[in-house]
Amino acid sequence: MDQDAAIGALSALAHPGRLEVFRLLVRAGPEGLAAGEIARATQILPNTLSTNLNILAGAGLVASRREGRSVIYTAAYDRMRQLLGFLMEDCCAGKPEICADLGASGCAS
Repeated sequence: MDQDAAIGALSALAHPGRLEVFRLLVRAGPEGLAAGEIARATQILPNTLSTNLNILAGAGLVASRREGRSVIYTAAYDRMRQLLGFLMEDCCAGKPEICADLGASGCAS
């Protein structure tokens, strides 16, 4: 991931509503959630949710697919890994043991 892409992804996440949606989709797993479920879970108005999802999708952090009449949204895990990798690629001044626990901490719960 280059710096411009990282800035775009971080910018997309730098909003309380978008961060809440993204974290909800990460928790939902690869099955994702329908837009209506996201709206109910976050209590974000549909037009605001649509804007937030479009911004996240534009940053490559969210993907969507149609299932019947529903649009299902999922976190783009590859893009999330790229962003985390970019943030940590120069980590720890040559002492990787300092950062070793960071990868496991998010999925341990």
